[in-house]
Amino acid sequence: MENVQPRDLVIDHRGLGYLRGVDGTLTPYGHSRRPELTKVPGKDAKEPRAKPPWAGGGGGGGGGGGGSDTTPPDITNLSPADGAEIGTTQTFSADVTDASGVKSVAFEVGGQSFGGSNVGGDTYQVTLQGFQPGSSGTWRVTATDRAKKGGNTGTSATYSYTVGSGGTGGGIVTNGEWSGGDIQTAAGRLLYEMPNGGGWSGYVCSGTAVNDSNSSGRSIIITAAHCVYDDADAAFARNVIFIPDQAGTTGSGTDWNCSNDPIGCWAPAFGVVEENWTTSVFPNNIPWDYAYYVVNDSGSHSGNGPGGALDGAVPELTIDFLPPVVNDGDPGEGSLDWTHALGYSYSEDPTFRYCAEDMTTEGPDNWWLPSCQMSGGSSGGPWIQPMDEGQGTGPLMSVNSWGYTTSDGMAGPFLNGTTAECLFDAAKAGDLNLASNPDGQQGLIVDPGTCP
Repeated sequence: MENVQPRDLVIDHRGLGYLRGVDGTLTPYGHSRRPELTKVPGKDAKEPRAKPPWAGGGGGGGGGGGGSDTTPPDITNLSPADGAEIGTTQTFSADVTDASGVKSVAFEVGGQSFGGSNVGGDTYQVTLQGFQPGSSGTWRVTATDRAKKGGNTGTSATYSYTVGSGGTGGGIVTNGEWSGGDIQTAAGRLLYEMPNGGGWSGYVCSGTAVNDSNSSGRSIIITAAHCVYDDADAAFARNVIFIPDQAGTTGSGTDWNCSNDPIGCWAPAFGVVEENWTTSVFPNNIPWDYAYYVVNDSGSHSGNGPGGALDGAVPELTIDFLPPVVNDGDPGEGSLDWTHALGYSYSEDPTFRYCAEDMTTEGPDNWWLPSCQMSGGSSGGPWIQPMDEGQGTGPLMSVNSWGYTTSDGMAGPFLNGTTAECLFDAAKAGDLNLASNPDGQQGLIVDPGTCP
């Protein structure tokens, strides 16, 4: 997917929003503050207060102060090893010794510096969180001894790392490949353009064709609002295409060529979002991260397949606007709150991915799957509870929305008790001629005051 990126919105430990790129880099979203790693609190081991009893000082974090010492600390046994794959939370350690005693140890990781804690003997360490899967970086250790005149400072070799993602147990699926059933074809890749730095850039998300009770002349796709309307630049997406069963492409991955997709693709006429999504910027608007694309049944199809109306070519799923089951107290697969989230992650393009586990909540406005590791591009994909895995069917009760920079997990907005159903009604009745509006204006913003 050349020149295309996932629209992957994440929140850091300060509550700031970022757009996570293909390589894991974080771009400030709606603000200008740089991303940060965070130090996991730890307890220092007690260090000796007096000068070590051996001649001229010694190793570890002791007293010292040798006036003739011109040798910097010796830094050895760095961990993790050079070139290692690390997790999203990682402990870095090194042994530091010096004849005059060790005054300070700093771990320089990913462009930030963190003070190391003495955890016993000569070993210092720091545990950091906030590493982004798929990213890479370097780290090294700098140490200063207790010699006079400010001490001597030494620096280790620079090690590199890449960030992977950890697994989990208990039958939980964190990021598996899905294949088969109705949902395979009802869901698909969304490819579109949004404003970026004064121009327009390509982005990817996921969406699902849903049952609209045979509304006149149209088909409807549910997705996330951030896949429809750019809240930072106040513009609807343009040049949108929906590619059902994109996993079956004969191409190398997602592209604008509809002739290499199993049943071609459809170009939506317009999008529908809630006004509250448009009047603030992520993450302040996360309760309203649900939206719809409306597809004209006539003239919207390109490429392979029977063409015609989208809802005549794919099996539709049904949205359930009633409260789902959450925190039922019965852990594991088969429990009533066991929930599947699916989507087309950018990093595994073009495969269709899913995670599944017991659902809980995150804050007052979001469902939460705490172990989910699907990456950017899956945004807007369906949440199903319960899922008939044999048939690939079930009621859709949320969509992939956002995650944290510091941990696994996927959030999905409440569709029950919100304006989501009102927006659905607006999508069924909206003017198909909105497709002729200028770029950035091909959409409908629903005033919540007009909703029941």
